[in-house]
Amino acid sequence: MKFLLSLLFVSSVASAAQITGAGATFPYPIYAKWAEAYNIKTGIGLNYQSIGSGGGIKQIKSKTVDFGASDKPLSKKELDEFGLVQFPAIMGGVVPIVNIEGIKAGQLKLTPELISNIFLGKIKNWNDKAIAEVNPDLSLPNKNIQIIHRADGSGTTFLFTDYLSKISEEWKSKVGAGKSVKWPTGMGGKGNEGVANQVKRIKGSIGYVEYAYAKRNNISHAQLQNRDGNWVNPNQETFKAAAAGAKWTEMNDVLTNQVGEKSWPISGASFILMYEKQSNPIAGKAVLKFFNWCYTNGSDLASELDYVSLPEATIMKIKNEWKRFNLGEIN
Repeated sequence: MKFLLSLLFVSSVASAAQITGAGATFPYPIYAKWAEAYNIKTGIGLNYQSIGSGGGIKQIKSKTVDFGASDKPLSKKELDEFGLVQFPAIMGGVVPIVNIEGIKAGQLKLTPELISNIFLGKIKNWNDKAIAEVNPDLSLPNKNIQIIHRADGSGTTFLFTDYLSKISEEWKSKVGAGKSVKWPTGMGGKGNEGVANQVKRIKGSIGYVEYAYAKRNNISHAQLQNRDGNWVNPNQETFKAAAAGAKWTEMNDVLTNQVGEKSWPISGASFILMYEKQSNPIAGKAVLKFFNWCYTNGSDLASELDYVSLPEATIMKIKNEWKRFNLGEIN
């Protein structure tokens, strides 16, 4: 069955506009919250297809949606080639999730070496000595590790593999970072939702999802040892700590493996992609007004799902970038 998440909020007012977008599953939960609140406030609907960053990039390039969404920022060269403008919408974290009998959320500890060796297929059992030494207080089962990864082109995969490439030379040389990679082992799930469902179903499994999917599905996540050597859990505080050093000079910062005592090591932003020259200026302006409302009014909703809103200084930079669209005042 083709995996497709779609959020559709349409006003009963026949003349109300509807915005269309497609792409990353990473920000889907907060886009759904924002869209519902914005529809109630303005009567303007959002139809967002949560099909993965790769799909979102394809759809915006083919001009079938008003905006695309990707957790992997495009390079300046690619943006210029297609005449696209890119800006961040929200920040959050990717977390390793596990289904190990008797292990609750935040109990399992994984060092950078452990997580890379697990996904390389070098550590194959949960009671492996290397895992047990880091987790002496846990009763780890004699059970094979089942790897679950994304099957589609995914910005979540980009963030996860970018992190692995930064902490493991072996991963960097053998697999690398990207929206899609040749996985050394494991089975695929479609979208964050698909990976979450697979891990929830398969005993002994480990995967990776945006944190909101772990919370929503009540799946245990692991603690990680960050770049400063500290053990951290995923939450808004540790995501904010990772985002603290972002400059957003070219709207393409990647937040994995950041320095900082409290930094969550697999943090990142989700980006919006739009054409600089809008073939439908009314629709283009509607997209910008929606995200302007989200920046101004969406922080509490983001916090509820442990996403991190952009700081005011970054929002000012984004609004300055919006002048390139030549769509007039956005408020």
